[in-house]
Amino acid sequence: MGVPGSATIGRLDVGADRPKTPASQGGIGWPGQAASRPAVEIAHLRKTYGALVAVDDVSFSVAEGEIFGILGPNGAGKTTTAECAIGLRSPDSGTIRLMGLDPHADAAKIHEIVGVQLQASALPPKLRVGEILDMYRSFYRDPADVGELIEVLGLAGKRHDYYRSLSGGQRQRLSIALALIGRPKIAVLDEMTTGLDPQARRDTWELIEGVRDRGVTILLVTHFMEEAERLCDRVALIDNGRVVALDTPARLAAQARGGKSMRFLPSAPFDDRLLKELPEVRRVEREGARVVVTGTGELVNAVVLTLAAAGVTARDVQLDSSNLEDAFVRLTGRHLDKEGATS
Repeated sequence: MGVPGSATIGRLDVGADRPKTPASQGGIGWPGQAASRPAVEIAHLRKTYGALVAVDDVSFSVAEGEIFGILGPNGAGKTTTAECAIGLRSPDSGTIRLMGLDPHADAAKIHEIVGVQLQASALPPKLRVGEILDMYRSFYRDPADVGELIEVLGLAGKRHDYYRSLSGGQRQRLSIALALIGRPKIAVLDEMTTGLDPQARRDTWELIEGVRDRGVTILLVTHFMEEAERLCDRVALIDNGRVVALDTPARLAAQARGGKSMRFLPSAPFDDRLLKELPEVRRVEREGARVVVTGTGELVNAVVLTLAAAGVTARDVQLDSSNLEDAFVRLTGRHLDKEGATS
């Protein structure tokens, strides 16, 4: 799945110059164009398998050019949500629109604008990497250049290798290449860096940032907190089939601790009311000789300047950086490990 919209990553061209049809004239919009509607709209999605409720009333929208993360543990309903979004599964109820198109009623058009990398892909073991890419390339009217694509993804040396000889990480990179080969307007990536070593993972992140910077909308399914924090403009935290929170990673992290937090050693005693009266400060606590201040906005500057005006120096200042893991724990009461399991 994939098509038009201009996207160049370094030398990699994953887009094409095409006449652009304004959405107001009944077109389906284009990357980089002011959109009159979200690229992805999902409302009240529900999917069950017998007595198991996999997705329960999930709703969110994704703006054009945004990287939107669906984050949660294994079995939370992330992949089912993504598969319903692209038409691989039929929801029991709810509505889905990709650039205004229905994934079932408009399947042929969806194929032209959406690129997909699934969590598990099955390809013929005796096909060579180049043969697979050439085959997929033939599915599109204006595909990306295979040579440049595999160069960026670190597969250039594997072009003549059989699929069965590839490592797990190399198979993941090939899956990403197949998702981008049609130059999609929307890319759906499900656990795209599973099996990659740390450097390959970061290289892939840079690639995805480059794709987004050229206007491609990305729906990213992941259980890696660091990946979501690095890449996503917004994330939906999903647990037990439901969206438990939806916001930017920074805001979710801040909410996990009730705001920003700083620790310091004061050079002299002072009355806590000095800081509590500041609009940026929510709470002042003492941990032995250290002072812990929680608040919002320009918290650090406000505290340091106020103390300095009172003749007190804040020494050994430490900033507590809460993250998405903290937010997930606060919202669900469970930890998420590196393999996506909860405890």
